[in-house]
Amino acid sequence: MGQGDFYLEYPRLHELAATKNSVARELHDFLIKLNPEPHRRVFLKPFMRTQTAEFCSSCHKVHLDFPVNHYRWFRGFNEYDNWQASGVSGQGARSFYYPAKPQQCADCHMPLTKSADMGNINGLVHSHRFPAANTALPVANEDQEQLKITEDFLKNNNLSVDIFALSPAQAELKPSGLKQSELSTTFAVGEEAETKVTPTAQGAVAPVTAPLNRVNAAVRRGDTVRVDVVVRTKKVGHFFPGGTVDAYDTWLELKGTDDKGQTIFWSGMVEDDGRGPVEKGAHFYRSLQVDAHGNRINKRNAWATRAVVYVHLIPPGAADTVHYRLHVPENAGDKITLHARLLYRKFSWWNTQFSFAGLPDPATKAEVNADFDDRSFVFSAPLQGVSAKQERIPDLPAIALGENEVSLSVLAKTAAVPSPKVDLQKDDWQRWNDYGIGLFLQGDLKGAQAAFQRVTEADPGNPDGWVNIGRAAVQEGDMQRARTVLEQALSLSPDLARAHFFYAKVLRNDGNYDGAADHLRKVLAQYPRDRVALNDLGRLLFLQRKYADAIKTLQEVLAVDPEDLQAHYNLMLCYNGLGDEKQAKEHQVRYLRFKADESAQAITGPYRQLNPEDNNERQAIHEHVSAPLTPNRVGTLQKSNQNRLALATSR
Repeated sequence: MGQGDFYLEYPRLHELAATKNSVARELHDFLIKLNPEPHRRVFLKPFMRTQTAEFCSSCHKVHLDFPVNHYRWFRGFNEYDNWQASGVSGQGARSFYYPAKPQQCADCHMPLTKSADMGNINGLVHSHRFPAANTALPVANEDQEQLKITEDFLKNNNLSVDIFALSPAQAELKPSGLKQSELSTTFAVGEEAETKVTPTAQGAVAPVTAPLNRVNAAVRRGDTVRVDVVVRTKKVGHFFPGGTVDAYDTWLELKGTDDKGQTIFWSGMVEDDGRGPVEKGAHFYRSLQVDAHGNRINKRNAWATRAVVYVHLIPPGAADTVHYRLHVPENAGDKITLHARLLYRKFSWWNTQFSFAGLPDPATKAEVNADFDDRSFVFSAPLQGVSAKQERIPDLPAIALGENEVSLSVLAKTAAVPSPKVDLQKDDWQRWNDYGIGLFLQGDLKGAQAAFQRVTEADPGNPDGWVNIGRAAVQEGDMQRARTVLEQALSLSPDLARAHFFYAKVLRNDGNYDGAADHLRKVLAQYPRDRVALNDLGRLLFLQRKYADAIKTLQEVLAVDPEDLQAHYNLMLCYNGLGDEKQAKEHQVRYLRFKADESAQAITGPYRQLNPEDNNERQAIHEHVSAPLTPNRVGTLQKSNQNRLALATSR
């Protein structure tokens, strides 16, 4: 169920264009060539140009409701809200980065392409291939041209991978804070709302050696170290990955080999000679959902979703910092090469097998209904008539969206412990910033502030480092430090909207509501559709008992998103303040409709006990270890991956 904001019907002119009368069709085509203006007015509506993203959201911002799932309202995948609230749209003030110019959906997914079509302008039209991330269809249909266009789009520097830092391994991490969304959703929530992250209890920040491509980092045989890899969304205008994120394989692979040819570490390997499932302990980007009996949602049976185990997605213009626990074996060579790849496969291995050959296991009997599916499946169904050119299960490619490689020197076990090394260069400020953003979004506020401090040291005149220290300090509750660094940021860039936003938080904490409101109005003067800034201003006005003004401000939020949870909550309070019980009740009903059912998390307990890798992935801060390595397994996988790489290169 999408937004349903646009209703389309075939115009009368279409009847002439689609008639079976060849003479009438030729007459129609002749008249269009003679005067295309009536055709343009009929088929190219103003909203297609002025509200491109809103039009796309009809299908790309979805929800499930009681008529479909027999449960309640649930947000599904949502490309629109995180785009609208980000810097990419030009409407989000609090984004970590502001791009040079705003972009809409068509700028990426309908690029200009050469064409001799009668409608071309200077030999160009907008592509209607809609390049995005669907590699499954062109593989199944053996459409090599569409596959190449899709792969080229995916590999076009949209994301970056940076093996950035090394630090001594700390005690094994215990379960940490969990990102919590108040909205009932199976998707992630970005800058369109303030997601609660429980700060982790930490002592001193471990010293890091970074950036690894600039320092001659060393490890000792027998030691265990932590390696941090940063994945950054650069030219992605929505969460990565987007779409139905319960159905893909998107993961980060880190592989370590030494100069003896030994594979000493491998997280994210793929079974069955590179064609099978991804090993369970990999770092995934996806939404993992379960039904009422705790069975994983893996058959596109979203109507049965009752709880979310975890959602890992990267917001636009943001980063994810992934932690690996690397043990250096006693027999390691003198150099270890680490190679990281961000891999994407549509669809997941299990879903592909199920779609083409899935059958309920005849050896078992289990119940299935709208709430759960307890059945086991085997992949032995006949392939006659499958939706593909050949009657076989397609071997879907894993596309490398970004990769990086660094080398570590290996010292003797008896050598002195290597000292931390930092090579601080001005050109690397963004790499330190991305590293800090990834830590911040996990709730590692101390580590994030240490990284952002490096930004200020590398480029003292850049306000971003100061703003981000302030952002982390506000989250931590250290308002005095936040005040100091945000004032420094505003001295460098007096009109910087994100600095004003977080400075308003400091003033609100002081009880200076008028001052906080003034700073929020400076934000809204530049970004009038920033929903969180509007919500914060409405809340301040409510606290000042300016109920009518607060209602007017909060209605502006609903003009952007009628389902905004915080706006409905604050409107409920405002109308109660005015004594308007009817309106207060209406917004209370909507608030409860969209609010998450926190008790549903109990359903995930048995699943997490049976799947410790997914329970690890659920934690806001977690580490990944190598999959078990055996000589036969590693050799087979290496040879297979080399063959598959050669095949992909020859396409």
